Amino acid sequence: MPEDHKLPNALTVKDIDQIDFAKDNGLVPAIVQHADTLQVLMLGYMNADALKATLQGGLVTFWSRSKNRLWRKGETSGDTLELVSVTTDCDEDALLVMARPNGPTCHTKTTSCFGMETAPGIGFLGQLAGVVRDRAKESPADSYTARLMHKGIAKIAQKVGEEGLETALAGRAGDLDELHNEAADLLYHLEVLLMARDTRLENVLDILRERHKG
Repeated sequence: MPEDHKLPNALTVKDIDQIDFAKDNGLVPAIVQHADTLQVLMLGYMNADALKATLQGGLVTFWSRSKNRLWRKGETSGDTLELVSVTTDCDEDALLVMARPNGPTCHTKTTSCFGMETAPGIGFLGQLAGVVRDRAKESPADSYTARLMHKGIAKIAQKVGEEGLETALAGRAGDLDELHNEAADLLYHLEVLLMARDTRLENVLDILRERHKG
């Protein structure tokens, strides 16, 4: 699997003392976002021990105000949150947790506690990458993605080239529906190619961010 993409200012255990836990009786709010789609998954609360357990154990852990104890997300349901990184806000009294969910995040069995089953906007590309990875594990008889992966890198790259040309032609002479459909095909096949090369779209976006700085 590709290496996890972590924010450059991610917290470590040695940074726990910098968090202002005193402002709200030892707790700070912790917003959890999907590391791939940036979809907001839930809001919880952490004290110093919960943050330490999260950073050391790699599974997101909160302080449960109702149970009055540490609570690892998914300890009963199995729907854990695998930690990617934790950062703090400018006042150091709130946390942003980037994680990958194993199953639904909400106790109602929805992806997000805020009622969104799919990531909004451009974030859906990250969700699409997850779908592509899942489909690649299926039988080639049942999944186009699995069949394409079975044919190898050369065939996948060829499909990206074909879809790129068709998108360009639709952009020049087709109507908007045709352009949208061809662009969707291009993005899908690009996700397959990136996965086949054992990398992530995030690495492409990093290059765009660096170019934007320039």
